[in-house]
Amino acid sequence: MAFRVVADLTAFVHLLFVLYVAFGGFLAWRWPRTIVAHVAAVVWGAASVAVGFDCPLTAVENWARHEAGQEGLPPSGFIDHYLTGVIYPESALGAVRVLAALAVLVSWVVLWRRVRVTKVAPETYS
Repeated sequence: MAFRVVADLTAFVHLLFVLYVAFGGFLAWRWPRTIVAHVAAVVWGAASVAVGFDCPLTAVENWARHEAGQEGLPPSGFIDHYLTGVIYPESALGAVRVLAALAVLVSWVVLWRRVRVTKVAPETYS
């Protein structure tokens, strides 16, 4: 039972990480110092997609599921198992990746403009 809870919590944290990669830049509008963590998350997420290395969260979930007597994730990983074909159709994977990249880009551009405006005229922006 405990290993299943660990596996489920790991899957939940993994989902939060994926959402943070896509939308964490918008949190930086409110808390600009979090942009460093978001940049690191985006670099990690993009590199794992581009290079294809295994995420440590996948390894933890697989370990916990095996200890609980369950099947682990397929070699394709977390996103393919839980999101592709479940949240969006497999044929939309490319579009979802583009939309996630656009969300990151928009959040960073707006943050950069907000920070720039704050430095230029701090009394007019709060």
